[in-house]
Amino acid sequence: MELAAGSFSEEQFWEACAELQQPALAGADWQLLVETSGISIYRLLDKKTGLYEYKVFGVLEDCSPTLLADIYMDSDYRKQWDQYVKELYEQECNGETVVYWEVKYPFPMSNRDYVYLRQRRDLDMEGRKIHVILARSTSMPQLGERSGVIRVKQYKQSLAIESDGKKGSKVFMYYFDNPGGQIPSWLINWAAKGGNCSGSLYH
Repeated sequence: MELAAGSFSEEQFWEACAELQQPALAGADWQLLVETSGISIYRLLDKKTGLYEYKVFGVLEDCSPTLLADIYMDSDYRKQWDQYVKELYEQECNGETVVYWEVKYPFPMSNRDYVYLRQRRDLDMEGRKIHVILARSTSMPQLGERSGVIRVKQYKQSLAIESDGKKGSKVFMYYFDNPGGQIPSWLINWAAKGGNCSGSLYH
C-alpha cells in the first residue's frame, strides 16, 4: 500500500472521496442518530468497547468547499471562537507536523489532550475537486503526557468536501474518539445549527 506524507495511505484518501458519492453504511449496524437541516449523523456501536464511531453526511448551503477546508486547518482561528481550547499548536516532530490540543473539561473532570497527525490533500476525481483531510492520534516523546490531564490515545477522523454544484458544499465526515461513550457535543451542535460554517466543523 502506497503511503503519503504523514503515514496516511493513498487508499485512505480515496476511500473518503468515495463516501461522498456513495455512503458506506451497508454490511454493518449503522444507526441514524440525527437528521436535521440537510445533515444526517449515523453511529456504529463497537460491542467490545462500548464506544461509537460516527459518520456525517450533508450539504452546507452557504459555505464554499475551500473555505470549509481552510477553517478546518486553521488552528489559530479555532482558538478565537472555541472557549474549550486551553492549548492548541503545531510542532515539528521527527520530520512531521504534529498537532497538540488540550481541551477544557468542567470541574471535577480532568482536561483531555490530543496529539495527532493531520494532512490535507486536494484531489481531482473525474473532474471533481475534492478536499480531503485525515487525522489520527499518534505518540511523540517530545509531547509526553502531562500530570492531571488525560491523554486521548485513540482518535481518528476523515473529512471530504466538494462543491454542491451551487454556492455550498457537500460533506462527508468520519469520527472516532476514545474516551467517548457519548456523542461529541460539537457534532450535535453542528447538526442542530444546520452546519454553521465557522462553528463546530472540525475537531
